[in-house]
Amino acid sequence: MTADASSPTGAAQRPPAGTAKGRRSLGSRLAEGVSGGLVRVFLIVVGLFWLVPTIGLLLSSLRTPRDLAASGWWEVFTQPSQLTFDAYEELLKNGDITSSLVNTVLITVPATVLVVVIGSLAGYAFAWMEFPGRDWWFLGVVGLLVVPVQVALIPIAELFGEIGLFGSFLGVILFHVGFGLPFAVFLLRNFFAEIPRELLEAARLDGAGELRLFARVVMPLGGPAIASLGIFQFLWVWNDMLVALIFSDSGSQPITVALQTQVRQFGNNIDVLAPGAFISMVIPLAVFFAFQRQFVSGVMAGAVK
Repeated sequence: MTADASSPTGAAQRPPAGTAKGRRSLGSRLAEGVSGGLVRVFLIVVGLFWLVPTIGLLLSSLRTPRDLAASGWWEVFTQPSQLTFDAYEELLKNGDITSSLVNTVLITVPATVLVVVIGSLAGYAFAWMEFPGRDWWFLGVVGLLVVPVQVALIPIAELFGEIGLFGSFLGVILFHVGFGLPFAVFLLRNFFAEIPRELLEAARLDGAGELRLFARVVMPLGGPAIASLGIFQFLWVWNDMLVALIFSDSGSQPITVALQTQVRQFGNNIDVLAPGAFISMVIPLAVFFAFQRQFVSGVMAGAVK
């Protein structure tokens, strides 16, 4: 026989209203408050403030030098007639900037492709191939991650000077490839090692060799990690100035060095510097957003079984 909910016994068995809420821990209540709408609004405001320099650079690139000297970039909100594309027209007439932009592409694309291809092959070898000293070789690769770029600048510059690579595209590319490979091998080896062994053994039973297994099974499964590596390497090489400043000459300098030269020679040449800096920034942003989904998948890979 069950007690009626309206009876005194049923009322005694039912917890008082607000008891469960009152027993909740302080941490859970704070977590609920943090996930509220007020915090979201705060994060949106912080994000907008983070974008202020980028917006200011864009608006400055769309103003004339006279307007830039007279007032700040925020004046365009009250005087939108100041916006013009004259600065970009002047940029296209500047041979140093346009050629350096092409040089940046000629340096960044090969350096990214070589790191992705060689790093993928080496990562697969360290993950699934047996050879003498494999673990020790991998530890050596991991140890190279802590070697700073500044330590190798002078020795490699002397080496490139002796073999005729100093001041050339190939010298800059090889330097970026050499310092990008340790991270690439480390990242891809750990990702490839998570591939189920049964899947690889089934492919081997079907007669697949190592190269075919790598191309048909490992590469499609490792697409997110490879895309993440490509984005990282592209951004590092594109935004680099230290290596290019040392190893490139006037014919192979990228956009970062060209803009730095413009600042040194023509400090008030803002009509060229502003659009050049914005273009050098917007291209890697476009690459990142184009592969954003693969990037997030690669970063989250392995987090959920």
